[in-house]
Amino acid sequence: MLEKLSQRLQQHRPQRLKDMNLPRAAVLLPIVDRPQPTLLLTRRASHMATHSGQVAFPGGKQEPQDPDLYATALREAEEEISLRPHQVQPLGRLSDVISLHGIQVTPWVGLIPPDLPLRADPSELDAIFEVPVQHFLDDRRTHTDVITVDGVAHYVPSYHVDGFVIWGLSAMMLVELLAKGFDMPISLYEKPGGLLRRHPVRGIYSR
Repeated sequence: MLEKLSQRLQQHRPQRLKDMNLPRAAVLLPIVDRPQPTLLLTRRASHMATHSGQVAFPGGKQEPQDPDLYATALREAEEEISLRPHQVQPLGRLSDVISLHGIQVTPWVGLIPPDLPLRADPSELDAIFEVPVQHFLDDRRTHTDVITVDGVAHYVPSYHVDGFVIWGLSAMMLVELLAKGFDMPISLYEKPGGLLRRHPVRGIYSR
């Protein structure tokens, strides 16, 4: 599974947004190298001014000292969960996305060893957890959020796992990982079956 994942991501040509004149950020989607691979996620601490209590991938805004956005993702992962850069095997990047707050985010996928002594930075996070990749490949979504941006409907899955809710921007990144990395027939632009929940129309982003 993981060997094919690496091959597919190397062949993938992600969308790169140019001339957006927006703040830049990067996140890391860590795949844990277990017999049944898992995806590592975090939950923002409840005292945070923005995104409190939300599930997210390790990451944050680009700083002037970062040589590139992959370095941003690695630096933020080390600061947030004590994941050392040398512990990450880069597998590839995904398409740029724009957050609700107008930040251009570049996702990177990396493979990490199992059972690392990771620690959540309590100033930012209150949990680190793993979800089996198979949970997503089985499409165990609880419902689909319909988010219309610049007139385009995005069908974003929402997953409830052990009290954690994975949705929104993180789920949008996850859909591309599943489609391009694992060859799963899933798309943000095709209406799925099941429960749909519609959200207010947005106008900050064009795909």
